[in-house]
Amino acid sequence: MDILNTTTYETLQVKLKDEICFIQIYRPEENNTINERLIEEFKTVLEICETAAKIVVVEGLPEVFCFGADFKAINENTSNQEETPEPLYDVWLQLATGSFVSIAHVRGKANAGGVGFVAACDIVLCEEKAVFSLSELLFGLMPACVLPFLVRRMGFAKANYLTMMTQPVSAKLALEWGLADACEENSKNLLRKHLLRLHRLNKAGVARYKKYMNKLDSLPEKAKADAIAANIEVFSDEENVNKIKRFVTTGQFPWE
Repeated sequence: MDILNTTTYETLQVKLKDEICFIQIYRPEENNTINERLIEEFKTVLEICETAAKIVVVEGLPEVFCFGADFKAINENTSNQEETPEPLYDVWLQLATGSFVSIAHVRGKANAGGVGFVAACDIVLCEEKAVFSLSELLFGLMPACVLPFLVRRMGFAKANYLTMMTQPVSAKLALEWGLADACEENSKNLLRKHLLRLHRLNKAGVARYKKYMNKLDSLPEKAKADAIAANIEVFSDEENVNKIKRFVTTGQFPWE
């Protein structure tokens, strides 16, 4: 659809060609973090992709795929009415269940909510320099909304380990654990090879297949209410909010 190629977005760069939609998270000045506007724009683009695209490729910047929640925005909104994480969860659900093949093309760092975008996609391709991490527990938080997608992709034990250790893991380890499906030094060439093959698929066939597969493993759908409740609980804890405030204003981590 021409609307995707002609519309200007604040947080995304979008290109649709030959039923392949490239969605690049583009907030370089904010370390490619997630804010409310990004979620709104992602939702709008994916709704169009339901009919216009056979393949959706989610990308970031060369050094950072997506670094998770925008703590600056959270800090500015702490006095306002509590926001629900449901819109972001629904974006991930649409990547997981939509009538298209979703691909995460990861270069650089994927952290916290960035791992949510990764885990929600059907296929994950990454560069050898890519790293993956869940840093939430360092701030007394938890990746509540990420975990249903992550557990489905890599299993309970590894998702639990990644959450508790909070340390970045390499692309090689992510591949071994099932978080990534393929990894090469030149991930652009890796993506090209996958697109050549996937483009042969029929969109109606993809939609039927994904509908069936998500019945076999419907964890993200079933866990939605609990995930949202857990997310709201940790972000409404005053001690956690203060840790975020201090980090935003001083750059100090909670243990410093």
